[in-house]
Parts: sequence; structure tokens; C-alpha cells
Amino acid sequence: MSQRGPENSPNGAPEVHPRGPWRASFPLIALFLGFTDPRSDVVSTTEARTTAAAAVTASGLTKVYGRSDAAVHALRGVDVSFDAGAFTAIMGPSGSGKSTLMHCLAGLDTVSSGSVRIGGTEITGLDDKRLTMLRRERIGFVFQSFNLLPTLTAEQNILLPLQIAGRQPDRTLLDRVVETVGLRDRLGHRPAELSGGQQQRVAVARALAARPQVIFADEPTGNLDSRSGAEVLSFLRTSVRELGQTIVMVTHDPVAASYADRVVFLRDGLLVRELAAPTPQTVLDTLVSLEGAPC
Repeated sequence: MSQRGPENSPNGAPEVHPRGPWRASFPLIALFLGFTDPRSDVVSTTEARTTAAAAVTASGLTKVYGRSDAAVHALRGVDVSFDAGAFTAIMGPSGSGKSTLMHCLAGLDTVSSGSVRIGGTEITGLDDKRLTMLRRERIGFVFQSFNLLPTLTAEQNILLPLQIAGRQPDRTLLDRVVETVGLRDRLGHRPAELSGGQQQRVAVARALAARPQVIFADEPTGNLDSRSGAEVLSFLRTSVRELGQTIVMVTHDPVAASYADRVVFLRDGLLVRELAAPTPQTVLDTLVSLEGAPC
């Protein structure tokens, strides 16, 4: 079955309908773009922004899946904060709770107890509509899979979250973002015409262009070769240095983690160690010590 391309609005921008059939194929990006209908009666969270040093804070965070004997304690009272304008990596052995922590921090999963704050906003108490608006306005996400709409150009994919939110792009910022991620000569290309590394750069630019308070990156180099992965990590690093972006990244790769300012380590649902100014070797040594430590 052929796929109908997007219609154009009077100004030439793509018209992507919130209730279109593409939502079923891209559930994660649909969630983060905020589908509910943008015209629905939701309350903006813009007024709750803060200049606090911590962009994200978790206090006493627990997450339990299942009940009784079948209960799995994925998080066991995690207390952690992530500085604004910094690049932090989350690591740990398989099953340590790192992905669960990110999902709870980003409002993708509910917590069993404890609290999460994005800036000055307590998100664990928000209803679905307010949480939708918070994700749309203040959170960016870079997925392991690129989650680009195949019928849109690179530029249209970058601008999509802003269009859905009814916001005009800041062209000065957009130019800086495009320059930062090296996409100037690829803006008119569709995803099928781009390499994997270029597609992930589009995904990074899409997250940056909305100027979110924090970007969560979930294994952003997991589907890339080492060269493309290094390029994407360099762009993330540059966005922190030049744009003041806050990035929280889950990764299993010591080399990827070495691009961060700080690494926090989880084991068995607990925050057990932190590492400043990481190198691939110090990250690897820490992971090895955690793997071999007694329960």
C-alpha cells in the first residue's frame, strides 16, 4: 500500500495530523511530541520553569513491577540530581535499573514511590494532560532507533515538534543547531537518503531545536558503527559546551560514557557510585568492579 505524503500548509511547512495513521508506527515519538490534540484544553507548564542548578532531581525513587513473590524491585530508593548545562551518563550492569530510571525521570513510566522534579516541577503528581505538555515543552529525547518520519525531509523532521506545539522556530537557534550537528547540506534529504549516522544527527537536531530543559538520550549510538557513534557523541558534547544543553544519557559503552562530565552507576536498583571526568578506562574499571562485587 502506498503511503500518502504530508500535505503542505500555506507557508510550505508539512501538515502532520495528530491523529494520523503514522502514530501506530512511531509510538515513542508520538508520545514525546504530545499527541493529545494540540488544540485540546491543556494547561501549559511554561510558567513553572526554574533557574535552579539541578535540571532533574529524583528523591527516594522506587519502582516495583509485579506483586508479592513475583515482585521485581527495579529501583530501590534512588536519590540523584543532574546539573543544568552538564552531560551525565547513567551506567550499570545488565538489569541494574538504568533504563527504568531514565523512563521514570522522563515521565515515560510511573514510579511506585518517591518524586521526580524537572526544574521546579514535581512531575510524579501531574495528570496525563499536564505531563503531555511538560514532555512537549521541556523534554527532548534521542532514541536508539532514529524515529524519523520517512515522508519528511531532514529539516521537516527537525521542525516537527515545534509545529505540533504550535511554536515558531527560533531561526537563529536553528541555524546554530544545524551547524553544530553538521547537517547544512542534508536538510532537503529524506531519511532513506541519509546514512545511519546522519539520521541520528537529525534526531539530535530535532531534540535541540525545541530548546528543551533536558534531553534524555537512550543508547543513542546503539545502532551506529563506531565512527558514526563518535560523531553523534561529539555533537552531543558540543551542544552542552556551546548551547548550554542538559543531557542525561543511558549507555552500556565506556567510550560513550567518557564523553560525559559525570557518570552515575546503578547496581540492583541502587545508586552505588559516581565518577567525575570519566575516561574509557576508569569507566570500564568501575563496571568490572561492580560486576564482581558481592550482592
